[in-house]
Amino acid sequence: MTGWEGRIWHMVGTDMPNRNIIIATRGSALALAQANHVFDECRHLFPRLRFEIKIIKTTGDRIQSASLAQAGKSLPKGLFTKELEVALLRNQADLVVHSLKDVPTELPGGLSIGAVLKRADARDVLVYKDHAGNKGALPQLASGGLVATSSPRRLEQLRSARPDLQAQEIRGNVVTRLEKLAENNEMDATVLAAAGLDRLNFTIKDDFLFGDAVPEGIRAEMLEPEVMLPCAGQAAIGIEVRTEDERIGSICSRLNHFNSHQAVGAERALLAAMGGGCSSPLGTLATVEGELMTLQAVSFLGNEVQKAVAKGDVREPEALGEELACQLRA
Repeated sequence: MTGWEGRIWHMVGTDMPNRNIIIATRGSALALAQANHVFDECRHLFPRLRFEIKIIKTTGDRIQSASLAQAGKSLPKGLFTKELEVALLRNQADLVVHSLKDVPTELPGGLSIGAVLKRADARDVLVYKDHAGNKGALPQLASGGLVATSSPRRLEQLRSARPDLQAQEIRGNVVTRLEKLAENNEMDATVLAAAGLDRLNFTIKDDFLFGDAVPEGIRAEMLEPEVMLPCAGQAAIGIEVRTEDERIGSICSRLNHFNSHQAVGAERALLAAMGGGCSSPLGTLATVEGELMTLQAVSFLGNEVQKAVAKGDVREPEALGEELACQLRA
């Protein structure tokens, strides 16, 4: 038994090896891939402790046709988190695995983000059918091309580069969206998160997308931050816990990746200060070099596009996020 396992065991008594530590997650393919990654990390770090995965269906899983763009008006906050948090508060789960981009900036009392795993590629990917050969920005898309996305952030940034582009909402998991793109003759492209594609074992090679159930001829290209900033927390796996649970806190301290935790902390602080949510038209990305953090953002929350960059101490992410929010509101 490792020193860390002994410490955790001591916290809960000698029955610890007989008690499963429950990792709660949504049931989508991507959510399960992330939960299994956390499960594997836990088993690697604590081989004598017992973990199990528990699937919980959320409101967001039940709603398939509603517009995420109207989430602030017609749908409740925490679409993909509420039921998971209830399980935590009722001691029906010990850790909840989230795509951190889906987690509201204000958590229920008694809960907190205990760990952020090392962040994956935070970029978005343009997934398209034909290379139109246009000159200028986004040459993959024909003039007046139709892009399927339910994200105001993605749409506004695409239209900043290409005002001629048209939009259509789209819902469903990655495979469903790829099928809709291939089957709809009027649809030219969609935008997906690079991290999600990678976690589902999709790859990009020679501008084509490869993986299980990828329709023939589907192309893909990374969108650099200069073209498309991600949403706050994109590509980061967050673990939500009961704040006062020292046993689980000790586990999270081993799972946490400091730079990733601080970076998404700054992004989420910015989002909170701007009064936005996970579906807000605001892109942001924090990067860390040594003790210096750089936070950049683009906001479409007002009447005009606002862009700003701020730098600060990696140990003070909330202050950096609030500073950048002040710049954007100025």
